[in-house]
Amino acid sequence: MESQDIKPKQAQDENIIRNKELNIWEALIPIFALVAMLFYNVFFVFGDDALSGSNQFILILGAAVAAIVGFYNKVSYKQMLDEVAENVKSTTGALLILLMVGALAGTWLISGIIPSMIYYGLQILNPTIFLAACVIICAIISIATGSSWTTSATVGIALIGIGETLGIGLGMTAGAVLSGAYFGDKMSPLSDTTNLAPAMAGAELFDHIKYMAMTTVPTIVVTLIIFIIIGLSIDTTGTPDITDKLTAIETAFNISPWLFLVPVLVIAMIIKKTPPLIALLIGTLLGAIAAIIAQPEIVAKIAEAESLTFQSAYKGVMNAITVSTSVETTSPELNDLFSSGGMYGMLGTIWLIICAMVFGGVMDAIGALSKISAALLNLAQSTFGLFASTVASCLALNVTASDQYLALVVPGKMFKKAYQDKDLAPENLSRTLEDSGTVTSVLIPWNTCGAYQSGVLGVPVADYFFYAIFNWLSPFMTLLFAGLSIKIKTLIKK
Repeated sequence: MESQDIKPKQAQDENIIRNKELNIWEALIPIFALVAMLFYNVFFVFGDDALSGSNQFILILGAAVAAIVGFYNKVSYKQMLDEVAENVKSTTGALLILLMVGALAGTWLISGIIPSMIYYGLQILNPTIFLAACVIICAIISIATGSSWTTSATVGIALIGIGETLGIGLGMTAGAVLSGAYFGDKMSPLSDTTNLAPAMAGAELFDHIKYMAMTTVPTIVVTLIIFIIIGLSIDTTGTPDITDKLTAIETAFNISPWLFLVPVLVIAMIIKKTPPLIALLIGTLLGAIAAIIAQPEIVAKIAEAESLTFQSAYKGVMNAITVSTSVETTSPELNDLFSSGGMYGMLGTIWLIICAMVFGGVMDAIGALSKISAALLNLAQSTFGLFASTVASCLALNVTASDQYLALVVPGKMFKKAYQDKDLAPENLSRTLEDSGTVTSVLIPWNTCGAYQSGVLGVPVADYFFYAIFNWLSPFMTLLFAGLSIKIKTLIKK
């Protein structure tokens, strides 16, 4: 411990002298160790269950490796802990938004808002434009639920069956389902990856979504055009039968277009630049009011009460906001869709972010991230080179770490300073992470997303790879925008 009579400036100078600068190989040791541990953890042991906690602990182990490198280079434990604290503090807004997203999802489910979106979305099926309709339906449902996994496991399975009865190849239908599901997942404020990417890059949620739309909307438009062309060139037989699904939704919920007033008001607040937390809180409360008015039986049932009273209404709404709730229908395929984890359901992602901040904080403290950032800037002299390096890193993590969350977390922490050094706004990084990390995970058979989606839909990745047009086109679109310097946002100098 340092003597009390050393002046602050003198102490600072001593620390600078005492701390030996890392070389690039020392800086990369924690990264290599982390990727190796994640690869083993996901690929050989836990598979789809890795996010239940083991991946989070692997991030802590990665931080421990980084700390050992730091101790070797005379970086103090306190310095590392202070940097971790600063990193966690920087994500406070993102963590609160995630909790509020879970709350909103709960009230929008029991109010019938999400079921109404699904109900009207299913009715746009037409044999000739079936594939394009699959994209649109899955996009609507994924935006409403914030989950590509839930969308494909429910409506996606139904659409696969309908496509088969129409004589449409399983690979085509699966590709259309996944294109729409991942578009919605990217653009939904309810999605964990849509919240995770800006949290890693240091961007605001709604700024991220707005900026991401610049590459995502053109990509989905091209995808729809291609599916329309494919649909017009193939012969279909029979007509899609979705009567049982519509009946199941009508029986369980009071469906009404008036319920769309709530999301319209929330969207209006977002457009008016209302702070995200306020917009989501108001959306949650409006959803709760809508639930009490439109679905009193459901609210009472969630509260385990015979009838709706003030107390049962309060309990039902609070359960929807805070813990897991579900509404059963007569269609087993739809039951998984009508469930929400509430604020509790967001804790896994929050846990992941905190552990990622621990890893990133230690890497910051020992100087590893700044060293890697400097090396990346030397390799990527141009803005396009930096974007291309980010895309390549996300793809590499999806292949090696086999998990889309890690394909956002690790490159996000690694490239954050490099984008700052080039005076690029954090939205550039968060958008690139999503365009290349989130959507390509489903194209890799051994990735948790690829394994899950192919298993749920019953279609091998090789069969739907080409037809998952949105997923493989997204990285090319983000590189096209970077190469042509289209909508590349720079930092505002103060």
